[in-house]
Parts: sequence; structure tokens; C-alpha cells
Amino acid sequence: MSSSTLKRILHRTLNPKPDSTHSSSISLFTTVSSPPSDPSNPTSPSDPLVTDAVSILTHHRSKSRWSTLRSLTPSGFTPSQFSDVALRLRNNAHLSLRFFLFTRRNSLCSHDVDSCSTLIHILSRSRLKSHARDVLRLALRIPSSEDRVPKVFRSLIKSYNRCGSAPFVFDLLVKSCLDSKEIDGAVMVMRKLKSRGINLQITTCNALISEVSRRRDASTGYKLYREVFGLDEANKVKPNVNTFNLMMVSFYREGETEMVERIWREMEEEVGCFPNVYSFSVLMETYCFRGMMVEAERVWEDMRLKGVVYDVVAYNTMIGGLCSNLEVTKAKKLFEDMGSKGVECTSLTYDHLVRGYCKVKDVDSAMVAYREMESKSFVAEGLTIEALVEGLCDGNKERVVEAAEIVKEAVRESEFCPSRKCYELLIKRLCEEGKMDRALSIQAEMVGRGLKPSQETYKAFIDGYGRAGDEETSSLLAIEMAESLKLRDEEEES
Repeated sequence: MSSSTLKRILHRTLNPKPDSTHSSSISLFTTVSSPPSDPSNPTSPSDPLVTDAVSILTHHRSKSRWSTLRSLTPSGFTPSQFSDVALRLRNNAHLSLRFFLFTRRNSLCSHDVDSCSTLIHILSRSRLKSHARDVLRLALRIPSSEDRVPKVFRSLIKSYNRCGSAPFVFDLLVKSCLDSKEIDGAVMVMRKLKSRGINLQITTCNALISEVSRRRDASTGYKLYREVFGLDEANKVKPNVNTFNLMMVSFYREGETEMVERIWREMEEEVGCFPNVYSFSVLMETYCFRGMMVEAERVWEDMRLKGVVYDVVAYNTMIGGLCSNLEVTKAKKLFEDMGSKGVECTSLTYDHLVRGYCKVKDVDSAMVAYREMESKSFVAEGLTIEALVEGLCDGNKERVVEAAEIVKEAVRESEFCPSRKCYELLIKRLCEEGKMDRALSIQAEMVGRGLKPSQETYKAFIDGYGRAGDEETSSLLAIEMAESLKLRDEEEES
């Protein structure tokens, strides 16, 4: 959206002829005129307070200007006076911003949407985008009897030409609406601009579609995508690969994998956009999720043929898919290929391998991968620790102590929080091995985390003490279990 195009559109309706049908329902773009100079208006250029304030700000030293301003205006500035001062300082956006912050900090101006809009334009024309967004978010929080986003939008339109603003100020408005969770307002701004042939930047369009997909659903985001880019009509702005990537991810997260394939076809066939390595990774992940490893490997090979360089995300995607589908040998080969190509692995790479080995009951290889992971200072995910514990406990009862030590280390060093299932499995296996003291220690930790003993936990201890010949403790625990379960049932009924 070029500056000249926007100014031409905004100027189109300056000085409209009197019309008896004029009302508040007039298009927002018909209100873009600068207020004429009026000697009777105290905020006109002849206002001595404005003139004096500008003089102080521009000619006094930085240390003295603020105290001089306070003594000049003990009652402060009106929003209109602030706007006039800021406009005369528009070639020094930093000074305008400091003046704004000074009036807020010292309660010297009750800023309204219009005074904020003036500063937003000044900051935008100087490319101070982050500061402009800060003020935009502030403007969107100003209490109003009207809908806030339309009010801010109208104010920005009204003062656009007067401030000599930059076109991307409306992109900043849309992004600020998204920051403030004003999704409907952001969509409204996009539609108003689009109705006048004004297009948002591609990054703004993508942010809007992404936020709608995340906060509503992927289908709503897809409909907005069709509307934003006008694929059903002639449109100069085209989606880019990031547009398609975010939509594919949205549909994948919602489990609509067929839509992922549809988006992929649209990207290649309808728009002619070449996918990047991340696009291929999303498509591979979709096939892996559905257990379609032949298709996933076909995509992997297609990447090689098209000269797409595999990155760590692509490797992790395929390694994870192969491990999830019990093809751990292929995953190991990819892992080795990853190293030979100089692609640094991540903790996720090892998470996939450890869980994959546990799935195929190769606990020894899982432990080798886990220890290698530790040697590289990677922290395993909770699911990885629990898979390893389950593998050690189910594979060989004699390795239950090793499993308990892994949990102990993970709790101490990575703040791992075991699940009830993990605790109960360890307690059960320790009791079966006759290691009652260790089982009691783990049960105490379990209770300390707010997990009350279940019937399975009691039975493990009852059987364990019974096998150890301690019938008295076993009988006491049986009585305690019955009372505890009865009390729990009564609490649930009440």
C-alpha cells in the first residue's frame, strides 16, 4: 500500500458538498479533512500556550524544559492543545513522545483518542513502530461509549493527512487490535481498508489469519484467508509460503489432516507458491500422525529431489514419525545421517529415540540414548521419563531400582513431576521385589504432591508385606484401605 495511493484515496472526499442526507452513517473515509484554522479556536496555531510550549521544548535544555513547562501550565493542556504542540514537533518524534509521557506522568493532559492518534501518526512517519503500537494499545483502552476500535480507526483516518503519516499505521492498528484481543475490530479495519482498495502488508494479513485460526478455529481462519487475499477475485496482494504454513499447522492441530493436504495443493497449484522446508515438515507430520509412513517418506524423498535442504525440524519430524510407528531402525539411520550432515540434534531428537526404543521393548538402547542425552545437558520431557520407567519396570523386575533412581534424578535436576501412574508402577514393582522401605519413601513423596493412595497402591503394600511375612502390617493396611475408601466414597456422595 503506497503512501501516494492512500493519500489519493483519503483526499478523494475532502470538502464534500453540503448534503441533507449526510449522517453519522457516512463512510469513515469521508471524514478525512484537517480542521480549518479558526482564530476563535483556542487550539489554533495562534494559541499562545501552544506557541510557548513549542518554544520551551525546542529551545530549552533538556534538564530545564520540563520544570519550565510545569510552571507555564499548572492546569495542563487540553487534548487539542497537545495535538497542536505535537504536530509542530512532528519532525522530532522522540521529543513528541517524551512530551506525551511527561503530560501523562504529571497528569497534565487527559488524553483522548484524537491526541493519541496524532502521536501515533508522528511515531509512524518516523518508523518508531514499537512506540506507535504502545500508544495504539493505550488508545484502545481509553473508556468510550462507542466501540473502541472503530473510534480509533476514525480518528486515525481523520488526522492522517494532517500529520503526514505513513500507510503502515493501519497495519500497526490491526496488530495492536490483535495484541488487545480485539479480533472483530481487526477484521473490521481490514474490511474497511479493502473496500477502498487499500491492502495491508502481507505480514499483517498473516498475523490476522493466524490469530483468527487460533482463537476461533482453522475453518474460520481459512475463510478469512480467502477474503483477505481475494482469491475469488482479482487482487494484487498474494499470500506467501508463511500464509500456507500457518493454515496447515492450524488444521493439523485440530486433527483435520485432509485440509492440510488441500492447503498444500492450493499453495502449489492455485497460487503457484513454492513450499519451504517447514511446509514439507508440516505435511510429513500430518502423514506421520495418520500412520501413513510411505507417504511421509515420499515427501522426504521429494524434498531431496527438489533440492530442499533438510533442517533439524525436518529430521525431528521424520525421526518422531518413524519411532511412533515402530520403525526405530530407520529412525536410528536418520539420526546418524543427521550427524554426518552437520545438523545439530535437539532434546526432542533424543525424546523421540528413547520413546521409540521403549515402544519396541529395546530398553538397553533406550538407556544408551537417554545417557547420551544427559551427557549433552538436554532435559528429557516428562513423557520420555515415564516411558523409560515403564520400560525398565516391565522389561526386568531387577531394574526397578534403576527406574526409581532415574525418577529421583529427574525430580531433583529438572523439576520433573511424576504422574500417579508412574508412582503407582514404581511402588508396585518395588513391593514385588520386597524393597518396602524404598516403596514407602516413594509413597510419601506421592502424598506430598497431593496424590492420595489409591486402592492399587494399598494392594501393592498389602501384598508386599504379606510376601515379606509381615502379616500384622498387611492386615492393618487392609483395614486402613477399607476405611479410607469408605470415607472417600462418602465425601464424593456429599
